[in-house]
Amino acid sequence: YLENLEKKENGGAVIASQSKDIRSFSPSCSADDRTRHFLKVQDGCDYYCSYCTIPFARGRSRNGTIASMVEQAQEVARKGGKEIVLTGVNIGDFGKSTDETFIDLIRALDEVEGIVRYRISSIEPNLITDEAIDFVAHSKRFAPHFHIPLQSGSDAVLQLMRRRYDTALFRHKIEKIKEVMPHAFIGVDVIVGTRGETDEYFEEARQFIGSLDISQLHVFSYSERPGTQALKIDHVVDPKTKHARSQQLLDISDRKLHAFYEAHIGQEANVLFEHTKKDGKMHGFTENYIKVEIPYDAALVNETRKVVLGGWNEDRTALIVNNQSSTVN
Repeated sequence: YLENLEKKENGGAVIASQSKDIRSFSPSCSADDRTRHFLKVQDGCDYYCSYCTIPFARGRSRNGTIASMVEQAQEVARKGGKEIVLTGVNIGDFGKSTDETFIDLIRALDEVEGIVRYRISSIEPNLITDEAIDFVAHSKRFAPHFHIPLQSGSDAVLQLMRRRYDTALFRHKIEKIKEVMPHAFIGVDVIVGTRGETDEYFEEARQFIGSLDISQLHVFSYSERPGTQALKIDHVVDPKTKHARSQQLLDISDRKLHAFYEAHIGQEANVLFEHTKKDGKMHGFTENYIKVEIPYDAALVNETRKVVLGGWNEDRTALIVNNQSSTVN
């Protein structure tokens, strides 16, 4: 951008294109301080949900090749990385620009030696196929952990949002995951207070969400975005009502998350421990995303151990370890 400005000042031409016309994919693989790497497999979005500006800001759906993704995963393994999270704007749409498919991507990545586990970040319910769910259930390295945006549990609101599924399809995906992976962690995104969300529609959504066998909700309060089609929808939800609705769903989330953790107390699990040290404790996560706490031990950083999950820690944010046994290869 600065180079373009300098050219402009020197009489050069500045060429710009609209975001929606962007077709190039920029590969990226980053690491955080928790032993986890983030591999961008896709960018942009061809969905135009009524409340969202992402297609305008990030351009059209595009991706790198499976071969390039495998190469980056191999590089992570060579550097000692153990866990990779697959990220993107709409990762289930992978392959659109290379004539490949998401299921072929995860099959190829599953063969990369040295990576202990992969996690799939947020994926649209209409794009996570039953075939992909079955593959994860029997894969060598893909964790039984899903993050699936619902956005609303009311079919009427989903139509206003211009989402590409209904509650029946969403329920099927949750039931399919739990059928083949009863221990799977399922996180779900929900937006409250969108335009058109009447009291009746919210109550439909609340009951639907409460009936799902999920592990946690990520609750977002709707905010206006200039240029979106949602601004044409009647019935604006006031801030006080948005807050009350958010709290109701957060209460449901707390109950579901605690029930999920409670159901795993006393079970064995593989935990990948992270770098962070706080108050003499360190944390790690099981394959199905249960947070585990133990006294800090530098030898365990970025290592996987099979442990027996005990009860809650003091602030009930993680389970403690009852027993540490053999290293998991």
